[in-house]
Amino acid sequence: MNTATQSVQFQGPAGVLEGLQDEPVAGAFKGIAVIAHPHPLFGGTMQNKVVQTLAKAFVQNGWRAIRFNFRGVGASAGVYDEGRGELDDMLSVIAQSQAQAPGSESMGLALAGFSFGAYVTSHAAAQLATTERLEKLVLVGTAASRFQVAPVLAALHDKTLVVHGEVDDTVPLASVMDWARPQSLPVTVIPGVEHFFHGQLPLLRSLVSRHLRA
Repeated sequence: MNTATQSVQFQGPAGVLEGLQDEPVAGAFKGIAVIAHPHPLFGGTMQNKVVQTLAKAFVQNGWRAIRFNFRGVGASAGVYDEGRGELDDMLSVIAQSQAQAPGSESMGLALAGFSFGAYVTSHAAAQLATTERLEKLVLVGTAASRFQVAPVLAALHDKTLVVHGEVDDTVPLASVMDWARPQSLPVTVIPGVEHFFHGQLPLLRSLVSRHLRA
């Protein structure tokens, strides 16, 4: 993403996971953001443009942004596990990212995901919300039509941004509304935008930045 991007590795449950880490400017460190990528069997990687956009938004707002490849993607060990193992991967990356950061007990934690990654992130947030200082949650293109996305705890609603494209033909907007409606969880809809936010990545970054500054 930029010259400050560092290659990192994590020890995942199925073996080594490769990752990328971007640092905010000195003196602006708010915490650690871990970002999950789209479906591994359909070309999803940590280099996905939406994932890069999320990382850029976090970095510009004072967060260390960590992206990683799920098991079986790129140089990450293991094989696709229908979300179960991928959740374990994400929880492992979160724990190791915190352990490697000095003073992490006083830092904020943010989680974000795109598409399949949003589904995995929803379950990571559900598991960590009661024990971790979860400051921000960002779910983009949430794959509610394809997976059982976890509900967002009511206490996290003010800290959560859900963004979806109006004409998403991969995950219909209606499925996300059906998931959000019972929770009274707001969804930000971008008119005329499809699943990969072609031509609207700057707007997505702006929306995420606004949420991070709120």
